Amino acid sequence: MVKPYFHKVQYYETDKMKITSHTNYIRFMEEARSDYLDQIGWAYDQFEVHHIISPVTKVTAEYKRTTTFPDVIKIETTIDKVSKHRLVLNYTMTVNAKLVCKASSEHCFLDSDGKIINLQKQVPKFYERLSELAAIN
Repeated sequence: MVKPYFHKVQYYETDKMKITSHTNYIRFMEEARSDYLDQIGWAYDQFEVHHIISPVTKVTAEYKRTTTFPDVIKIETTIDKVSKHRLVLNYTMTVNAKLVCKASSEHCFLDSDGKIINLQKQVPKFYERLSELAAIN
């Protein structure tokens, strides 16, 4: 079972209105994604071992409520879709059980030359683990 990630909003992440700037949510997603991959045994350094990079190709965010310093945002990360070339993750962000943001990020998999790879063939154990987790959702 993958545990949620928690981010405490820092004062510098807020704007003049004392509201967390919308741009920070993309960073929070990256923090949660890194934590998620760590928990499933595929930290980013494992990508480097396999000479893989995984750039973000798309981000969506639907802001429901504002957050501010010192709120603690609970971020639950799940796999929406996985294919041999792409991965889509969903993020549900809440503060005190109230929804503040629903978001997603889409990623592709490239070799060190920037060419799209077939994850299922190149790193089958990682692909299988992602597929298992996607089936749970």
